[in-house]
Amino acid sequence: MKPLILISNDDGHEASGLHRLCDVAREFGDVVVVAPDRNASAKGLSLTTTRPLRVREIEHSEGIDIYSCDGTPVDCVKLGVEHFCPRQPDLVLSGINHGSNASINVIYSGTMGIALEAAVLGIGAVGFSLLSHSPKADFTAALPYVRRITSEVLTHGLPAGTALNVNIPCLGSEELRGIRICHQAPARWTDSYERRVDPIGRPYWWLTGKFVCPDPPEGSDEWALRKGYVAVVPVKPDYTSYETIDRLNHMASEEPLR
Repeated sequence: MKPLILISNDDGHEASGLHRLCDVAREFGDVVVVAPDRNASAKGLSLTTTRPLRVREIEHSEGIDIYSCDGTPVDCVKLGVEHFCPRQPDLVLSGINHGSNASINVIYSGTMGIALEAAVLGIGAVGFSLLSHSPKADFTAALPYVRRITSEVLTHGLPAGTALNVNIPCLGSEELRGIRICHQAPARWTDSYERRVDPIGRPYWWLTGKFVCPDPPEGSDEWALRKGYVAVVPVKPDYTSYETIDRLNHMASEEPLR
């Protein structure tokens, strides 16, 4: 039996990165796509809880079914697994995202929300991102890396509860230097809400900001990307700071507080 691969993204079902990912996935197995009906970037792990969700069939053909959903990226993967896949998927793929999801971006990313939700569901998952926001980005040089990593995960699997965050520099095939297994670089966004005024005089606020990671340490994803490598970071939905547990144990109490 061919592997079953569920694909979603946060750029919407018409995004070119999604269709390039489908092209690669179909080399390995049957594909089901459940993707947002519009751009749903920066939705992270959010769910829709205040209204019903609607799903529309876009394509049904040999080896691939494509659906659009009016919910979040995580809604898409949960619905896909429960209602639109004929059985539990062997792999969940997300992307290929238009823009980086390296470093701190992983916590905001709808692309990685999909992969982390799949990990929670016990399914191996990979989120792919290309460092270009252009809707006409050229994915040609990235596809051999997508193919290699997809093959490795299908063949060898991933530890339970783990997904891969894969970021690919927007470079030509001769400029890409290979793959590095990395840790997440320390970084932050200097977010700012810019106050503006609409044509009838009403104020509104528009999110702006700058990504700050001036000196990424060697071995981090930002370091690898700046050196021309594809950066692969294993990530987990367990947010526990294990190294802090002992430090906080003095607060523990065996008796109820009065």
